[in-house]
Amino acid sequence: MGTILVTGGAGYIGSHVCLAVAEAGHDVVVVDNLVNGSATAVERVGELTGASIELHVVDVTDRAALDRALDAHDVDAAIHLAGLKSVGESMAEPLRYYDVNINAAISLIGALERHGVFRLVFSSSATVYGEPDGVPIPETARRRSINPYGRTKQLQEDLFFDVAAADPRWHIGLLRYFNPVGAHPSGRIGEDPAGTPNNLMPYLMQVAVGRRDDLTVFGDDYPTPDGTCIRDYLHVVDLADGHVAALDALDDVAGCRPWNLGTGEGYSVLEVIGAASRAIGRPVPHEVGPRRPGDVPELVADVTRAQNELGWRAERDLAAMCADHWRWQQQNPDGYRVGA
Repeated sequence: MGTILVTGGAGYIGSHVCLAVAEAGHDVVVVDNLVNGSATAVERVGELTGASIELHVVDVTDRAALDRALDAHDVDAAIHLAGLKSVGESMAEPLRYYDVNINAAISLIGALERHGVFRLVFSSSATVYGEPDGVPIPETARRRSINPYGRTKQLQEDLFFDVAAADPRWHIGLLRYFNPVGAHPSGRIGEDPAGTPNNLMPYLMQVAVGRRDDLTVFGDDYPTPDGTCIRDYLHVVDLADGHVAALDALDDVAGCRPWNLGTGEGYSVLEVIGAASRAIGRPVPHEVGPRRPGDVPELVADVTRAQNELGWRAERDLAAMCADHWRWQQQNPDGYRVGA
């Protein structure tokens, strides 16, 4: 087993990826500027796995600092999760999103090349598909993101495709996430967004725990059965396992290969609120507001390629996603900040 560099490893998805990678027997090194992550999350991953995980508090766009972190370890592969990730925020601050996300990818790919590391798993997004012609969406679907966040993911993918085409030493997997939710069943690590949550599940869980008054449903006039947006929700533990499967498959990847990670099943906003209410044991108060710019009506994954090529499939259903997320929120009502 080798040493895996995880950028953004102190964040929500990153901490679960670190746990899965450590449980698979790899050594884990984290690079994270802690803007949207927590050193406590990394510490708890160490407690859960018994592994010693070194955290470098470094911004991936800082090339000199990134080089120093790589100099300190004999890294075999990298998983790149660091970046800004809110659709709504990207609509308001497109320049910031392009600056951070694109420069981080350029900085990382250059640093890996300088250190002779040519195996990379990239955290992409289903937002690269934009408004699809149909669902479920295969990896061969046209990419046409309709918001700046998704376009930064698409541009990063293009960078990695071009780099891999120019140098056959590269083996790159692109993981197009659908909607990660839930938490580790221990309740020790979970989602702790900085500021106001931009995604449905963490927001409604903060309402349930009393941190927020009520939840706004952004539009109920979409062309879906109940008028609310439909998404393919994926348990974050299943998502993390998908990264390990991608790492294991990299040597068989010639160049750059995308895989969807989802369940292949869609749920509307109202269906998620209902499932969460059942997990919590009481209704989650909510109201309907106007549509949110940048949202598309329906995104559901075709996961055939990941199942066939990675031997991976999602195991946990929506009830488990809600129950695990609620357990995390109950045990950590203020996230990592208390006792951090």
